[in-house]
Amino acid sequence: MLDKTYILAIESSCDDTSASVICNEQILSNIVANQEVHSKYGGVVPELASRAHQQNILPVVETALKQANITKEQLNAIAFTQGPGLMGSLLVGTSFAKSLALALEIPLIGVNHMQAHILAHFIDDASEQKPTFPFLCLTISGGHTQIVKISNYFSMEILGETIDDAVGEAYDKTAKILGLPYPGGPLIDKYAKTGKAVYTFSKPKVKEHHFSFSGLKTAILYFIQKEVKENPNFIEENLENICASVQNTIAEILMDKIKKAVKETGIKQVAIAGGVSANSEIRKRLTDAQKHFGWKSYIPKFEYTTDNAAMIAVTAYQKYRLGLFDDQSITANPRLKVNS
Repeated sequence: MLDKTYILAIESSCDDTSASVICNEQILSNIVANQEVHSKYGGVVPELASRAHQQNILPVVETALKQANITKEQLNAIAFTQGPGLMGSLLVGTSFAKSLALALEIPLIGVNHMQAHILAHFIDDASEQKPTFPFLCLTISGGHTQIVKISNYFSMEILGETIDDAVGEAYDKTAKILGLPYPGGPLIDKYAKTGKAVYTFSKPKVKEHHFSFSGLKTAILYFIQKEVKENPNFIEENLENICASVQNTIAEILMDKIKKAVKETGIKQVAIAGGVSANSEIRKRLTDAQKHFGWKSYIPKFEYTTDNAAMIAVTAYQKYRLGLFDDQSITANPRLKVNS
């Protein structure tokens, strides 16, 4: 094993193009190019996303190398997101990484996007303390809601997951009902801070550790339709309280499931990961759980919650240490599971 291992990582699973350079577990650069084009459509348009990746990937990679103050000839490996994600977007990153690794004659490392969200906790400056194995992780994003048991870097077991909408979808669809622009999750979080949870919504009854958010979304829709019929200005006059009530319900659903998983597994180390882990109420609930239940909670820095190449890089470094390389036959897999 080299004293210093430099890896260039590329993330292109959805609508952000990102490149990162890591030296061992220390992130030297983490560049993200956001795609503003999707906001006017109220969601990510796959064809537009893949076109934007093609435009962004070269300048993003060049910027990442420049900020890391190294040349491509100093790289020891190229890593990329294999999946899950949008097929067209994944293909851009996959093709670029394979070509660059081939040209430089260095190892190629495919990375599971969901594993990377979890392993972002092992980035050198991600938090004051890193989790020790085993631990539980609540992975919450626009496309995923899962409770995962992590026994080792690449030994992960899904204890429960959503049977329909992910929590991020519930936030964005609720925001759309309220007339808020995409992405709506951060706006609901913002308005909830100045509101009170005065409205109640029924929690879905789902077996074991699984989740469901489609019923909650429908309940919110019917509630808003009923109130607006009686008062056309209901949303405008009560926006903060509506957001606070939705936020409170979602946080309670997530925490109830985590409490159950902790009780059944006996594992009291709990982490959160994924884009929705930036939500202030969910972070607060997990922090409070340390005091109330004696858990050890791990909450990532904001820059490591959303899709970014730093999490791909740190996962690739662990695979590099183990000699887990891929050849040129590797392909993008939009349906890759966290335990694959």
